[in-house]
Amino acid sequence: MTWMTKIILGILVLSGIILLPVLLPVAITDHTTSNGTFSDLDKLSMGHVESNSSRLWAFVIGVYWVSLVAYYLLWKAYKHVSDLRAAALVSHDPKPEQYAILVRDIPPPPEGQTRKEQVDSYFKAIYPDKFYRSLVVTDNKEVGSDKVFSLIIGSPEGTRPKNKIGFLGIVGEKVDTIEYCNEKINELLQKLESKQKVTLRDKQQSAAVVFFTSRVTAAAASQSLHARMIDTWTVIDAPEARQITWSNLSLGYYEREIRQYVVYFVVTLTILFYMIPIGFVSAFTTLEQLKKLLPFLKVVVNIKAIATVLEAYLPQLALIVFLALLPSLLMFLSKTEGIPSQSHAVRATSGKYFYFTVFNVFLGVTLGGALFTTLKTVENHTNKIVSLLASSLPSNATFFLTYVALQFFVGYGLQLSRIVPLIIFHLKKKYLCVTEAEVKAAWAPGDLGYATRVPGDLLVLTIVICYSVIAPLIIPFGVAYFGLGWLVLRNQALKIFVPSYESYGRMWPHLYKRIVAALILYQVTMFGYFILKKFVYAALLIPLPIISLIFAFVCQKKFYRFFQTTTLEVVADEPKQSPNMEQVFRSFLPPSLATSPEKVENEQFEDAVSQVSRSASFV
Repeated sequence: MTWMTKIILGILVLSGIILLPVLLPVAITDHTTSNGTFSDLDKLSMGHVESNSSRLWAFVIGVYWVSLVAYYLLWKAYKHVSDLRAAALVSHDPKPEQYAILVRDIPPPPEGQTRKEQVDSYFKAIYPDKFYRSLVVTDNKEVGSDKVFSLIIGSPEGTRPKNKIGFLGIVGEKVDTIEYCNEKINELLQKLESKQKVTLRDKQQSAAVVFFTSRVTAAAASQSLHARMIDTWTVIDAPEARQITWSNLSLGYYEREIRQYVVYFVVTLTILFYMIPIGFVSAFTTLEQLKKLLPFLKVVVNIKAIATVLEAYLPQLALIVFLALLPSLLMFLSKTEGIPSQSHAVRATSGKYFYFTVFNVFLGVTLGGALFTTLKTVENHTNKIVSLLASSLPSNATFFLTYVALQFFVGYGLQLSRIVPLIIFHLKKKYLCVTEAEVKAAWAPGDLGYATRVPGDLLVLTIVICYSVIAPLIIPFGVAYFGLGWLVLRNQALKIFVPSYESYGRMWPHLYKRIVAALILYQVTMFGYFILKKFVYAALLIPLPIISLIFAFVCQKKFYRFFQTTTLEVVADEPKQSPNMEQVFRSFLPPSLATSPEKVENEQFEDAVSQVSRSASFV
């Protein structure tokens, strides 16, 4: 995240070094007749330059300069992040996921053979020397949630809670909660173990985690085609155990494909029409509508002070609530696709949220503002629509300049003070937390929140880069935003936030694609604006979007494959000391199926866990 901020900061600084001293004097010294339509700030923008003026050549050069700077720094960044990923993966500290692969779309087992035997025989035949063990994925709904079992296993700390055991915990004898629950757990333990056996034997899914004694073998297996048909024996590299979405592993190939297209369709509708329900709700949250729909509120809303506050903030509150629900909705849709890991779902959510913000904030304000501010004049003078649109586009730069300034003054101020998390913590502590463990969980800062933070920063980049030539004065505000952002994020990443998973740089290709998308939008916007300015050489900008697409294609072919899978040369240097494969295996066991480590070797797991003789020694 901080590396992305540095790259964007570099693009803006190098662009501003040329654009600010060149374009600002060119714009402000043009002696076009404005008839009072330009403010002093607007005179610093491209809108102040006369149509088809030779001065527009400076702005054409500026468009090319920003594009070339972006190409150069993005190429260097992709190469650097690739080196960082390789350095992290080549570490001699073995990671459990490097010795495992995730297998989906397992066909039905042959008659007389269990799923475990089927997986064993299949991979042992292909990798006879390196195959270690397989863990068949099961449906664990009936054996309890992982959170409950993690609380059972953990040691209680702090003040021991007490509760009443009567009706709804209101009446009855007051007992020690932990002791009482332990007694109940002991009573139900036999039933639990029988349920576990049934789950492991009869509720096996068409997916498994397969373990190897070699990182190279696991990496090679994750990249190999194991079956002739694409819808059977689908193999990918295993994510970290803590971020696997177990419920999605059993989804079939075609079901995942259908879900993906349905989710894309729903997300497209959401992006295009999400503002309609917001406007609908906002219309019904006016004071007059509230009086009609909820007559009993008349006594309250007739008070002048309350009415003034409600009129000022009620529609905006509806907008805030709807927008606050959007990330959760997009995360739900991303997981519905059948994505197997949390990090992948976060990347998918981030991408969807980025396109929503660009469409509804950037394009909505730019095009909507231009149309609504000139609608009356367009009705009276239809032939002036092109010139009116051209003159109104630069005026939106003032709005976006203010937006960016507000983001780094207010947004980063709230992040540094952490007032909102502090308020949420105290509310949780007072009304939700019962044990000391729950209080600690409420105090935990969490991770950086990539799903919402990344789209917000990319929106600011899109705004600044698209208006960098039209209104170069926005560049210093962009530099201030990302410069302060780099300092704040660096401090928070090192001293506050705790990562909930590690994906080894797989977020970068996602960031890169959105930055290139913003660059292409900028180039298309500038081409259209030069057309509106009646510049006869506007066609010189046509190659830029094509060059950007070619650049993205080349980068994807050169770098992207390494971010999908682990290359063999990176993991070829095996650790000097072999890992404890038993611990590697146990790290992938769901807590609800392993209430104590010693039970891993019991016959309880014989139907879902397979073992073969090990030829190598492990520590």
